[in-house]
Amino acid sequence: MSENNIICHDNLVYDKTRVMTDKVLHYCPGCGHGTAHRILAEAIDELGIQGETIGVAPVGCSVLAYYYFDVDMQEAAHGRAPAVATGIRRVMPEKYVFTYQGDGDLAAIGTAETIHACNRGENILIVFINNGIYGMTGGQMAPTTLPGMKSSTSPRGRDTSTMGNPLKMTELVAQLPGTYFVTRQAVHAPANVRKAKRAIKKALDYQKLNKGTCFVEIVSNCPSGWKMTPTQSNKWMEENMFPFYPLGDIKVPEK
Repeated sequence: MSENNIICHDNLVYDKTRVMTDKVLHYCPGCGHGTAHRILAEAIDELGIQGETIGVAPVGCSVLAYYYFDVDMQEAAHGRAPAVATGIRRVMPEKYVFTYQGDGDLAAIGTAETIHACNRGENILIVFINNGIYGMTGGQMAPTTLPGMKSSTSPRGRDTSTMGNPLKMTELVAQLPGTYFVTRQAVHAPANVRKAKRAIKKALDYQKLNKGTCFVEIVSNCPSGWKMTPTQSNKWMEENMFPFYPLGDIKVPEK
């Protein structure tokens, strides 16, 4: 072996987590899903719970998540991930169970499952990716689409007088007695990635306490659905999404 091929592990800056497979991600360039996947996988790896974790992926952009996480994965029908996760956790209470859902899945067809799982205080982690649009099916308006925001089904912008107001799911579930830890984060910049990873890691670790549902929203971009470059979409997200969906912890455990 040549000297150039020798790796000095003392100076290792980054190493790919073993919880992610070598499968190439299908997500659009610049999308936040890839980063969200990575930090979730890293959190599982760092907690040493790879063999004890079960993930649930429903329909949406994350429908192929089972290709990317090297943990046991279960597919769920559209919107039903919290119900499936409930069944898994009740049958195997020693496992760490998470769902990974988009806004169309969690906040539209899956609203009932989300609300009732949180209200019952199921000991699961719900990871909620909010990009304000239906990214997988053509960029239609979602429950989280901002007022005035254009989509393929609201080409003149969301008119709240006829289309209703966006749902702030994280604030909604934070009011329920069954939720234990509720936070909203982002992954568009290094500092935010670190904060989001810490939140996910805490939410997974809290499952040992059996205190209720943990809910981590990640506000993300959708360059394809928003018809922007990744750089433009991140800037638009900072200027428009964050004021409406402010980042930070909403409900934290009492000390």
